Amino acid sequence: MSGIVAIVGKPNVGKSTLFNRLVQERQAIVNEESGVTRDRNYGKSIWNGTPFSVIDTGGYTEFSDTVYDEEIRKQVILAIDEAQVILFVVDSKIGIQSADITISKLLRPKEVRSKVILVANKVDNTILLHQSTEFYALGWETYYPIASNSGSGTGDLLDELVTRLPNTKPVETTEVPKVSIVGRPNVGKSSLINKFLGEDRSIVSDEAGTTRDAIKNRFNRFGYTMDLVDTAGIRKKKSVHENLEFYSVMRSIRTIEGSDVCVVVIDGFQGFEKQDLSILYLAIRNKKGVVLFVNKWDLCPKSTNLAKDYEKLIRDKTAPFNDYPIIFGSVLQSQRLLNIFEAVQEVHKNKFKRIKTTVLNDTLLPIISKNPPPMTKGKLLKIKYITQAPTPFPKFVFFANLPQYIKEPYRRYLENTIRKLFEFRGAPIEIAIKQK
Repeated sequence: MSGIVAIVGKPNVGKSTLFNRLVQERQAIVNEESGVTRDRNYGKSIWNGTPFSVIDTGGYTEFSDTVYDEEIRKQVILAIDEAQVILFVVDSKIGIQSADITISKLLRPKEVRSKVILVANKVDNTILLHQSTEFYALGWETYYPIASNSGSGTGDLLDELVTRLPNTKPVETTEVPKVSIVGRPNVGKSSLINKFLGEDRSIVSDEAGTTRDAIKNRFNRFGYTMDLVDTAGIRKKKSVHENLEFYSVMRSIRTIEGSDVCVVVIDGFQGFEKQDLSILYLAIRNKKGVVLFVNKWDLCPKSTNLAKDYEKLIRDKTAPFNDYPIIFGSVLQSQRLLNIFEAVQEVHKNKFKRIKTTVLNDTLLPIISKNPPPMTKGKLLKIKYITQAPTPFPKFVFFANLPQYIKEPYRRYLENTIRKLFEFRGAPIEIAIKQK
């Protein structure tokens, strides 16, 4: 399981810019106006082989009485409690402000202090580099001067950050799959767990958000054994205003990170919504096996091609990753629930499947020679060797003469070819192209 890194600080110190730098995407909105980030952003990052999750929190203010600012203060405190590393960001251009001192006091308790890295942002020149020494007055022995806009200094910061994270040893294959039941609130996750276990372990209610924490249960019935985890429903970030629910979302994300397979539950009657897609992508980005269960199918008006059309709609929306089991059923009517177990076992097996190097090369190289990467700048591209890396998910390394010219469409072609030939349904696949 990877660690969680929370970025905290007063408004407009560059937290979202640093977040975008770490996750290498323009995922958080950046604006000169303070307080743009009100809802939490979550992203994945990796440095020197160490993966971790990043949380961009809202700007912590002292005296504002608005509802948003009060919620931000609560959620920043919860992020501090949950994170393994806290990046306390200050602005080198304006120096120490009263809000910085307030946040510094918040981070000073012994159990929190060891997690904190002080980051002086916006150090764009030598003068600001010298001026930033004033931040020693906040009480930390050292700080890291960076410019998140240009990336200056972030390498040293990341080197220190990964030393503070828990030891993340590669996950070995296990006989007992770790399965997370995830989805939006009130789609039937807890009912599904109760039906599986044959007893009411999780509270079921029509009120969304009843489940607050991740609940682990050992399942051993019908010839299947697995660890089932019922997680809190993941709402759209703009809907997360309650601090307790924010905590639940963080725990759900961590649960996904610690899983082998995620069963993503959606409400078939409501349809496949944008938040369903976001949750599915969260599992995919974390390199987890995926099974999609369309619940409440008994409530949907039946037509000849409804299931077929519904499945096509879902797979089109999740492309290019659309090779995973989709099961239509009903928890209340106990329809096709055993199919979920079968799919989980299949996906778990595929996630830890290994293909011998000789088989890869003997099978794929003739296919690649018939359909090679397209020429770029008049250069002939050749893939000469293939192997599977020793990672906790299927990763295939292709050695080529000019790897920098092999583009994303051809990478997808290689992935689809591997899936077709070796049956990796539901498992994540990563394609790496390296210099031969």
